[in-house]
Amino acid sequence: MSWQESDLLFTTRHGTPIEPRNFNRSWDRRCEKAGVPKITVHDGRRSCASLLAELNVHPSVIMRILRHANIRVTMEIYTEISDEETRKALQQLSESLDF
Repeated sequence: MSWQESDLLFTTRHGTPIEPRNFNRSWDRRCEKAGVPKITVHDGRRSCASLLAELNVHPSVIMRILRHANIRVTMEIYTEISDEETRKALQQLSESLDF
């Protein structure tokens, strides 16, 4: 069977739609293999957005990776910035203003 092109984010190895229960089983196995607590796919997307933000990836790039149509969804709903990152940004600001 050859690859079937689609706009789907998750597919079978042939590009066809994946049955949701099969996807969930695969997702759970990957969480177990990675040694991380079982989380939802949505939580995985939020973690991805937050990690990319902490790596200073441009918000537009994060938006494209998550395939959002609106930057506001990406930054206000999916992305969380840690307290440490906030403190680091404020320290950088302070140092840049220090005369």
